[in-house]
Amino acid sequence: MPSGARPFSLPRQMVLTSIPPTLITRDDTIQAGGPAAGPTRRTKIWEFNTTLHCSIIGTCLSTGELRQIMKKLGLAPPDSTDHELHGTAVTLAARHDGAAKLLNKALDARHKLAISQFAKAETEERVRGLWRDAVRRGEIPGAYWAALTHPATTPAIIREAFGDVHMLSHLVGAANRADIRRLCQLEADKVQLEARLERQQQALQEAVVTRDTRIQDLTLALVRTIAAEPVTDASGATTESGVLRQLVNDLERRLESETRRRARADTRLTAAQEAIAQERAARLKAERDNETLSEELDAIEASLVQPGAAQPCDPAAARRLDGVALLYVGGRPNQIAHLRAVGERLGATFLHHDGGVENHANLLPGLTSRADLVLFPVDCISHDAAHAVKSLCRQGGKRFIPLRSASVTSLLAALRRPEVTSLADAAD
Repeated sequence: MPSGARPFSLPRQMVLTSIPPTLITRDDTIQAGGPAAGPTRRTKIWEFNTTLHCSIIGTCLSTGELRQIMKKLGLAPPDSTDHELHGTAVTLAARHDGAAKLLNKALDARHKLAISQFAKAETEERVRGLWRDAVRRGEIPGAYWAALTHPATTPAIIREAFGDVHMLSHLVGAANRADIRRLCQLEADKVQLEARLERQQQALQEAVVTRDTRIQDLTLALVRTIAAEPVTDASGATTESGVLRQLVNDLERRLESETRRRARADTRLTAAQEAIAQERAARLKAERDNETLSEELDAIEASLVQPGAAQPCDPAAARRLDGVALLYVGGRPNQIAHLRAVGERLGATFLHHDGGVENHANLLPGLTSRADLVLFPVDCISHDAAHAVKSLCRQGGKRFIPLRSASVTSLLAALRRPEVTSLADAAD
């Protein structure tokens, strides 16, 4: 029988490798006496096979959103873990009752935009194309729910989507491990720099003390020598002028020697001070990079959800930015679509100006006046554009945040700052 076909009055069945054969069942009846008709409505969560519920709940709902839903159902004790709530929700999803309907309603509301985009697709190939396009952009949660529940979805599409989500969890885990290793290396480098700086400061202090002690010893030795060994002239008589000449010559030799020694010590001191300043600057930079990478790693972990695994509950990661207008100035053209998707996924209005490359610079004041927050990557914006943005923000009383780079992770980390979430509170 061709894929997607079904006998008269029997429910539709979809097959996925490595899991039980029935992934979705729904009573889509056909008219008696007429040809078989495809499903005309979206699938409900309780109509899927229970094998799919784990990936749907884990991928399409964040831990914060899931906890809010479970609180409404009275099933989220204060001491409950994210994994326990996830398991409870997976069990509830299989029941055709109020709890399952609430989960289905929350998923539809959370991914309304993706569902609207997929609703324009009328064929299996169009649904598959939209899913693959979403995977390339990294917009997995909404597309996963919209693709699985679409009326034109077939077993092949579900098999492909489930496989992509499964493999994505491995890729996310590998990326997180690489970032963690980098953070650990930065912390180890910081400890080594601090220890090296302390050793050099101690050595410098010991050198200064040794020099002062040496000068004092030489002075005392000179005094003893002059007192104990008077100089005589050719006739053997001790003369005052001879003693003075010997004293002057000896002092000149010692002064020259000490002058050279001091010059060498000053050179070493200057070099040590420069090295300390460089290492202090490197340490401060490493600390800033460590802090920035930690924030970006937190943002990555909060935005990427691993199917079937418990995620840390971060209320700030789930904070919406509804009513907040973001202006992004500069950046790379091929990343603007991803940045826009990040902002709009949080409910914000995303505005963009390329800093004067193609967009006229006269447009920047108007866009700045419309924005609640202005962001620009310091590594991908001209000096003139950055100066203009800062000046316009100060004149209009707007907040601006310079980003470490033009990457999506830098934007994610910035949008989780307290000053950004306070804008959302003010908009509410």
